[in-house]
Amino acid sequence: MIPITLPTSPQAVAADTFLIPTLALDATSGAYFGAHSLVIRGAEPTIVDTGCSLVRDAWTEQVFSLVEPQDVRWVFLSHDDHDHVGNLEYVMDVCPNATLVASFSIAGRLAGDVELPVDRMRWVDAGGSFDAGDRTFSLVRPPMFDSPSTRALHDSATNVLWAADAFGALFPAAVFERDDVPADLYDASFTLMNTWNTPWLEWVDVERFTAHVEQSRALAADVVVSAHGPILRGPQIDDAFRRTLALAAQPVPPTPGQETLDQLLAQFAAAPAA
Repeated sequence: MIPITLPTSPQAVAADTFLIPTLALDATSGAYFGAHSLVIRGAEPTIVDTGCSLVRDAWTEQVFSLVEPQDVRWVFLSHDDHDHVGNLEYVMDVCPNATLVASFSIAGRLAGDVELPVDRMRWVDAGGSFDAGDRTFSLVRPPMFDSPSTRALHDSATNVLWAADAFGALFPAAVFERDDVPADLYDASFTLMNTWNTPWLEWVDVERFTAHVEQSRALAADVVVSAHGPILRGPQIDDAFRRTLALAAQPVPPTPGQETLDQLLAQFAAAPAA
């Protein structure tokens, strides 16, 4: 079943920095789930994560409306989940001058499933960085993650932090700034999405987790962008870190089960054919 998606267009985040949004209907809530990527133009244009394969046409139309494929110099993978690597092979094929930045962990986890261009790769891990001409990209492990390979990306030129899966929340429609997400939807979905995606939060030592979160908080980013949440600016960033710390050592709410699936299937069966 192909997800019901909303038409979207690139959203300006900062200078030469654009969110490439994908919004799919979350049928359990009626709101929308994001699976976003990023394009950073600058001196050496960079694609950050490569989206979902089921929406390849829409995703590539957005990306390549901002940058010509032959101009792309870097493709950064934050981690190995399907919604971040869905168009990787296609992108590397059409962007002949691009180097793929990943890590040993990502390469190992994708082996056997994705054809990685090893001769066009650079392995960089948390604590490392790479030069993209007019900016330096630095890698840090984000506050929350579901894959052990996950690394966030900080841009020295704009002070934007790509937080990968951290700080997720649902969207009411094709809106992307935190101010445009109703407070009640943000409050409820922030807790659910981030605990479901990071279930190990229940078992962490609060003091050690706080020290871990401080690694990305100390970057003092002006803008935080993530694959699954709205664009955060100014005080919204501190609020998101505060909410994250509050999840430590708390029980994870149960995820929907078979009863919910049966209800959804009944709704789909009753819906008129398109």
